[in-house]
Amino acid sequence: MGRPNPLKEKSFAFAIQIVNTYKHLVSEKKEFVMSKQLLRSGTAIGALYREAEQAESKADFIHKLGIAQKECNETLYWLELLHASSFLAIQEFERLHKNATELIKLITRIIVSSKNNKPNN
Repeated sequence: MGRPNPLKEKSFAFAIQIVNTYKHLVSEKKEFVMSKQLLRSGTAIGALYREAEQAESKADFIHKLGIAQKECNETLYWLELLHASSFLAIQEFERLHKNATELIKLITRIIVSSKNNKPNN
């Protein structure tokens, strides 16, 4: 097995949490609109990282991670809105918000590091 990859592992684990939260929101809370947005943005983070792994260039890698960063920020928005409108309990909100915040910080560090190591910078 290869080296540990925190972003790959954390984004996949987060996607599973988002899928489970989506299932709960739909079945228990009967919330279909915001939960679908949360599902889309929350699972896109890991998918975009997987795309970035196969980037054609350093610039393409940075671009794809930038989109993942935006999706993570959007996920934070949907989490905040779902909590503020009483669809997410405080414990679930805090857990998901903490994990999304960790992801966005990790993605940001990788983008900054990649830009600093980019040739002709």
